[in-house]
Amino acid sequence: MALAATAAALSPVAGTGTAAAESNGGVRVMPLGDSITEGTQVPGGYRIGLWQRLAAGRYTIDFVGSQYNGPAGLGDHDHEGHPGWRIDQIDANVTGWLRTHTPRTVLLHIGTNDVLQNYNVSSAPSRLSALIDHITAAAPNAEVFVATIIPLSNSGQEAAARTFNAAIPGIVRSKVNSGRRVHLVDMHGRLTTADLIDGVHPTATGYDKMAAAWYQALQSVPGSIGQDPGPSPSPSVTPSPSATPTPPGEPGACRVGVTVNAWNTGLTDNLVITNTGSSPINGWSLAFTLPGGQTVTGGWNATYTPAGGRITARNVTYNASLAPGASTEIGFQATHTGDTGKPTAFTLNGAACTLS
Repeated sequence: MALAATAAALSPVAGTGTAAAESNGGVRVMPLGDSITEGTQVPGGYRIGLWQRLAAGRYTIDFVGSQYNGPAGLGDHDHEGHPGWRIDQIDANVTGWLRTHTPRTVLLHIGTNDVLQNYNVSSAPSRLSALIDHITAAAPNAEVFVATIIPLSNSGQEAAARTFNAAIPGIVRSKVNSGRRVHLVDMHGRLTTADLIDGVHPTATGYDKMAAAWYQALQSVPGSIGQDPGPSPSPSVTPSPSATPTPPGEPGACRVGVTVNAWNTGLTDNLVITNTGSSPINGWSLAFTLPGGQTVTGGWNATYTPAGGRITARNVTYNASLAPGASTEIGFQATHTGDTGKPTAFTLNGAACTLS
């Protein structure tokens, strides 16, 4: 794709609508970024799937921002996505937006236009670091989720995007070490160029993959979208006298799919656990062995102990139960010393798992 055409696809547009608070009373979440946050090509973008997941999970959320767009199926249209904007342009306005909308949580996906416009790309990580500093200064109690930028179809631009993304884990780690509420989301690893409609913007499926990544990250940080509401209430049923309930943690057949996204000295692993047995699993522990030199530094959708060697990932409240045939996705971030291989020797509640 020619750079001129790409830039045109991301150029600023007016008339996205006037912000309207459609869900006051919920946890205030600000989607922040460029056209990928706005939803170019698929109006509403990842916010559609994220809203639907939050609603299905019975979370009470108020999307906030000065912009407004998306379909009727998106229950709250407010956002802070600005097509064509670079990191510096977001940074020039972010303090005012944060003071006006006072979000509890910020979802930041920014840097694509720095790459597309070839705008001092080598210093883009420094600009991102400064932007995060300004966000945390203006909203010190907010949870700030920082995503790696999604893939680009142009090979040269994709190489620049990967270089930019490689710096983000270290930036996030430095903020965490200084006591700030900043979290990494591996968005680049969730999509491929097959998920792009024009080489830059996702298809509806691609945006939904982004929504899933945001939702999983949000669920892993208590309070970022309110308290876990727990399972929906269901009518009580008196069990048959002959029924034998499945004890928590009963070993069952399982399958694990593993996707690794690695860079210089870091990586993320996404694990999909599937109950391939005929009985439900109520409470699970997934054990696996990390390659030598890998050390877990953080994770989502499970608790991980210890940091290296033989790891045990234990369920959290919302994914403790796995019906036969059901799957759940977890993941972790790690450092490495050169070996970026996948974990091995998976067992679920003591039963060996097959790999897919």
